[in-house]
Amino acid sequence: MELSLIPDGYIKRKTSTIPFGYEIDKNIAGYLKPNHEEVDLLKEVSESVYAGEISLGVGVDWLEYKTGKSMSRAGLKKHVDKVYGRKK
Repeated sequence: MELSLIPDGYIKRKTSTIPFGYEIDKNIAGYLKPNHEEVDLLKEVSESVYAGEISLGVGVDWLEYKTGKSMSRAGLKKHVDKVYGRKK
């Protein structure tokens, strides 16, 4: 499939693990479609964790409460470090 035919926000599936905020699209093989509500919530929680407003534990509890999907504290920390960089 040509890259120009891939909708905005879709990501190429690289591993067997599906990232938080994405789901399999049965119509476009090899790509994951974003769940915009989950992606936005993950961004909001990640920003709050990075700013020190909430802990990793509160962040993962909030994500699970709002989405019904779980994420480990280590997974959230890895995401925050990857997106925002490690705090010094």
